[in-house]
Amino acid sequence: MTDNQKEVANEVKAQWKKLWQERFDDQERAEGVALANFSRLFVDQGTVIHATRNFKPLNLTEILERNQVENVDRYVQPSPQVGGWNKFIKTTISKPQQNTKRSTVYCPEKKEPQQPKKGGRGWLHK
Repeated sequence: MTDNQKEVANEVKAQWKKLWQERFDDQERAEGVALANFSRLFVDQGTVIHATRNFKPLNLTEILERNQVENVDRYVQPSPQVGGWNKFIKTTISKPQQNTKRSTVYCPEKKEPQQPKKGGRGWLHK
């Protein structure tokens, strides 16, 4: 990986963040619209970037691939459906830990009997 690709990836991520912070939310049409041109993201001013129906959302990994960045997975967080960074680290990087559960002995709680309500007559009023 070269420093040039790292710069390109950081620039794309900075524009990505700026795009989502500075969008215009149209309440009537339920859309998010870009307010400026973002050349690295291939988004022009007035482009719908978020909508509720019949819409293909922008994908940062596809944009990085279009900018010819190698090892896109290094720069983009895994999707929540996959499990995120923590699950990735647990399953691929760290060693599987052995089950070191402590065995606990079951001890039932001792309950003291409470004083009966209404002198033992129950809830009925006699």
